Amino acid sequence: MYFWCVKPCSRPESVGMKLPVSGNENAASRLRLFSFTVFLLALVVLHSPSSFGQSDVIGKWLTLSTQMPINPIHTALMGNGKILVVSGSGNYPVQTTFMVGVWDPSTNTFTNGPNQSWDMFCNGMVVLPDGRPFIMGGNLQYDPFFGWKRTAMYDPVTSKYTDMEDMAHGRWYPTSTVLGDGRVMTFSGLNEVGNTDTQVEIYKVGVGFAAPSTAPWTPPLYPRMHLLPSGKVFYSGSTTQSRTFDPSTNGWSGVIATTNYSGTRTYGSSVLLPLTPANGYTPKVMIFGGGNPSTATTEIIDLSASTPVWVNGPSMSQPRIEMNATLLPNGKVLTLGGSLNDEDTTTASLKADLYDPATNTMASAGSNVYPRLYHSVSLLLPEATVWVAGGNPHRGSYEQHVEIYKPPYLYTSSGSLATRPAISSVSPTVIGYGTSFQVQTPDAANIASVVLMKNGSVTHAFDMDQRMVGLNFTKGSGVLTLTGPPNGNTAPPGYYMLFLINTSGVPSIAQFVQVSKTPTDVPPTGTITSPSANILVAPGQAVTFSGTGAAPSGSITGYSWVFRGGTPNNSSLANPGAVTFSTAGTYSVTLTVTDSAGNTDPSPPVRTITVA
Repeated sequence: MYFWCVKPCSRPESVGMKLPVSGNENAASRLRLFSFTVFLLALVVLHSPSSFGQSDVIGKWLTLSTQMPINPIHTALMGNGKILVVSGSGNYPVQTTFMVGVWDPSTNTFTNGPNQSWDMFCNGMVVLPDGRPFIMGGNLQYDPFFGWKRTAMYDPVTSKYTDMEDMAHGRWYPTSTVLGDGRVMTFSGLNEVGNTDTQVEIYKVGVGFAAPSTAPWTPPLYPRMHLLPSGKVFYSGSTTQSRTFDPSTNGWSGVIATTNYSGTRTYGSSVLLPLTPANGYTPKVMIFGGGNPSTATTEIIDLSASTPVWVNGPSMSQPRIEMNATLLPNGKVLTLGGSLNDEDTTTASLKADLYDPATNTMASAGSNVYPRLYHSVSLLLPEATVWVAGGNPHRGSYEQHVEIYKPPYLYTSSGSLATRPAISSVSPTVIGYGTSFQVQTPDAANIASVVLMKNGSVTHAFDMDQRMVGLNFTKGSGVLTLTGPPNGNTAPPGYYMLFLINTSGVPSIAQFVQVSKTPTDVPPTGTITSPSANILVAPGQAVTFSGTGAAPSGSITGYSWVFRGGTPNNSSLANPGAVTFSTAGTYSVTLTVTDSAGNTDPSPPVRTITVA
């Protein structure tokens, strides 16, 4: 409940009182006014969502002093704790400098660049098992929109982008999904002539894209896709009919379920709910909001059922289109942002919600301050807080304020900070499937659960990477002995945040770990031996290329060269020989090596060839 004065509250007339006259009447009137003021203040304090007594119930929202200097359309949390931010042209056709950068949550600072030679606006981005964000597609042309067939990787060690193999067709608004064996599936998006791409392409580092397979149906742009423990990929929307894709056969199922909401959940969100030993790693997917005007409804499907059916879940506090939904380490889902009408700040949804899958209930998560509409993003951070940025409903401008949500588990009933369990060390930090590892912690006796939270990668109301996987463990003196996830379909290889949660429900600060199919392997390294440095050549001049590789865990079994602009365009030879660059320009040449265990160089060498 809130009390709002119609007129300025400093004036007694505004609450229906006459001005005092004199003497005892004046004193009595002042006493009545004072008592009434105290009553009003008590109402405000008792019912204010920001009051201290509510922190352990709804959490707290903070606005950071540092503002976002570029439009944060695509964001991915990396294994070093920093956030890659890709804007490209930023939904602004006259923007010819294609902007990218890195946000550091530990210092709330932003580092620009390096700016890109092509527009990565509206791409599909996931983080590869080796920790490099992989960017597929982007904006080839505005109004009408066409998609790039180009791809690139960002190396968080060198802070450089490297162009990789082209896809078969352009993709603008595609969805990408990391599969259980580390390959990446990409689907949908507008192609290079503006048609929806119905083909699935699957990428393997060091090999490139396999031959595309065509779906027997036309997907929406940015389809909502989730890898299931079965190895199949589930399509949950935004349209009403749900399907699965089997990467082992490149085949699609027929329609397996139809949503209760009869419209298209345009820019609603979709989350794979927690996979834990307690629930037998049963896959359930929940969809939120969407539509224009939007809906507050939600639906849940149990994909372990012989005949899966969408079941209505609890409604959110407000309708949401262009919303975000973020998994927390206690298994709850934070839903926030959006609006009733698309790209309409006057109908912005500022009330946030917390969905609890354990009780199938929706509760308040307080209110954020700034409208979060089209192109807004949210990511779980290692502090178990949620980073919220962006909002770009109008070309040429975007919301620069950055907010942090601190969930209720960080507070006691008095509003003070809760005592968090501590992680002293994790050994090893590369975790194998079904293998044992240890966490040193002084709080071992009071740990109730241990979870892995996959680093998120979010754009356009959907996180393509987020995932929660619970682990089995036993307690010792100052140590927990844990068992890694059962397989790659349950926990795709890559970087995760490992959280300890105590018996009071309070999470630790996370430790980054890498889940890998072969934890003892050391990645191979490649070297370009010729040319030994970046060079300048004349048009038509031949350049001789050769390389080598070293693999501590075995032998080098594959070489992959990418020559952008030269002839040939690629090669699988260690020594491809002479390559001619006929047209003036700047070209990147990359060598990726693969070892006998299937690992690839996480930081492949690059040569820059300038032709002038």
